[in-house]
Amino acid sequence: MSVADSLTQKAAALGKLAVRMCTDAGSGHPSSALSLAHLTTEILYRRMRHDPANPWHRGADRLVLSEGHAVPIVYAAWADMGGMVGKSPTSKHALRPAEVAGLRDLKTELDGHPNPAEGFPFFDAATGSLGMGLSVAAGLALGARLDNSQRRVFCIIGDGESREGQIWEAADFIADHKLTGVCTIFNCNGQGQAGFVSEQQSAERLADKMRAFGWEAVIIDGHDPAAISAALDKFGRTTAPLAIVAKTLKGWGVDALLKGNWHGKPLPAGELAAADASLDRAAGTTTNPSFPAPPAPAGVSISHPDPREVAWPSFADAMSAGGLGGALQKNALATRRAYGAALRAAGEILPQVVVLDADVSNSTFSEMFRENPKTRERFFECKIAEQNMISVAAGLSAAGYIPFANSFSKFLSRGYDQVELASISRANIKLVGSHSGISLAADGPSQMSLNDVAFFRAFTTARGDDRSTPLCHIYQPADAVSAYQLTQLMVKQRGMAYMRTFRPDVPLLYAHDQKFEPRGFHTLMTGSDLALVACGYMVHVAKQAAALLEKQNRRVTLIDAYCLPLDDERLYDALRKAGGRALVVEDNYGAGLGDAVAAIAARRGGLRVEQRTVSRIPKSARSAEEILDYCGVGPQQIADHALAVLASA
Repeated sequence: MSVADSLTQKAAALGKLAVRMCTDAGSGHPSSALSLAHLTTEILYRRMRHDPANPWHRGADRLVLSEGHAVPIVYAAWADMGGMVGKSPTSKHALRPAEVAGLRDLKTELDGHPNPAEGFPFFDAATGSLGMGLSVAAGLALGARLDNSQRRVFCIIGDGESREGQIWEAADFIADHKLTGVCTIFNCNGQGQAGFVSEQQSAERLADKMRAFGWEAVIIDGHDPAAISAALDKFGRTTAPLAIVAKTLKGWGVDALLKGNWHGKPLPAGELAAADASLDRAAGTTTNPSFPAPPAPAGVSISHPDPREVAWPSFADAMSAGGLGGALQKNALATRRAYGAALRAAGEILPQVVVLDADVSNSTFSEMFRENPKTRERFFECKIAEQNMISVAAGLSAAGYIPFANSFSKFLSRGYDQVELASISRANIKLVGSHSGISLAADGPSQMSLNDVAFFRAFTTARGDDRSTPLCHIYQPADAVSAYQLTQLMVKQRGMAYMRTFRPDVPLLYAHDQKFEPRGFHTLMTGSDLALVACGYMVHVAKQAAALLEKQNRRVTLIDAYCLPLDDERLYDALRKAGGRALVVEDNYGAGLGDAVAAIAARRGGLRVEQRTVSRIPKSARSAEEILDYCGVGPQQIADHALAVLASA
């Protein structure tokens, strides 16, 4: 039997399993899965260097299924190979064909779209919200380069999803960084969900686009084993990244699925026998041939130190090494600058720390990492493409690195969907937004982050796999010391974290050796009349308000709530000691810190919590003080609000 014949027979056998599992589940995408039957078979059985018994192998080639809804064909192949599933190597078991009937069932590892965190480690990242997979593949390829590994990355993209701009951000990035270890395969079956794709997503147009982006592109028949093999033979032998544009049939091999629009629709159970017979005719046999084991992955020897056990330089030494000694002596240092020095220190002591930036490294101060000879090879410029940057970070996390992705807080909002998919993957990514809030003043509202705390706070209210750690921590340092210490926390903690830094220089609030912890806060002054609760730049504003209140013979507690989520019990006790009254002040829109404190009060009772947040759309102003007053969060406005609360007590 020829290789081509056996490959088609295997594709048909996998197709039967994919169709049947969707019918059993009552939902799924059998037609999209069938369009990938030949490509999946060639890649998983003959091309990928991997070990089905050890999908965690760091040297194994990887497959990113950006077209996540087509996942039943990969599940079928994995079950046919007896590949391991499970959330860890100690809880693994072999997937068998009979088990794929559990597709989309709560109790199985087979989610409706790729989801490694639920026990399918063959994949590295959750996909399904389309357009992100090529960026993840780029991150995996960067990790392979840093590992000095020959690991290759295959990425399958649907023709419809290629309309997403992130695909082209990733295509640019891969060409920029000469990541020839990525092979992109476009599945051009010509159909989307509601109808046919645009001519702009035709195979010919996609190939032309990829060539214009600096790739080598070939167009093939995606159901011709010889054509698939010849195209994949080019992988690793071209000077430019390789794109294979495969013309396929949505519903290949099943007559019923080739008629009309079957996107996302399983066949009725009564039509399965006819579907099997149709696939047998396409293969010319009922045989499910045996294939040799896939090529073995190359060995790797990578050992990174435990981030929780390394010794960090002192605050003063780190600032001096970052060129900030003079600013420190003047006691005027922005948190974004101190963060840059902290990032530089982290990179020197931990080889797994990597940094990405979106063309603003001289504002985020990640340039300190880029300009350091010891760390510059681990700095990746992503240009103005934040969505790609966040998904590349997710890929680097899957490759075993600790990525810090940097931009203005406002610009990170372009990638909120990518952040959510990274959380589904449980990616160990760190996001740092500079110029947060409104204190940058002159640049105006298009540069200001105002809803970011509310967005990321939503993740702090959900728990990860251990049911105790939140999906994300938010850190808002108020001075250089806290920026340095909170960067250390981000490195030491596994999981997603978001830190806001700000533009203005501010004096230090803390001793150089002050300790910070997850869920923590610090009480900077104590009083029994009322508590002012703030974070980030607003701690300094609240401190000014406290001074104004002192002139009115009012003694307040000032709390720097630098972390979300907060320690409920400790904060409740602190607010009770401050008269049971709290005024929370923020330089962003609501649903952030204030709502978090109010939720604690609602759960426990006996507290009065009020909030002052940005009350209108900001505009440009010449100073932070001016814009704070304009938006209702200046020190006098805070003091007046506090007096009103006390007067009504």
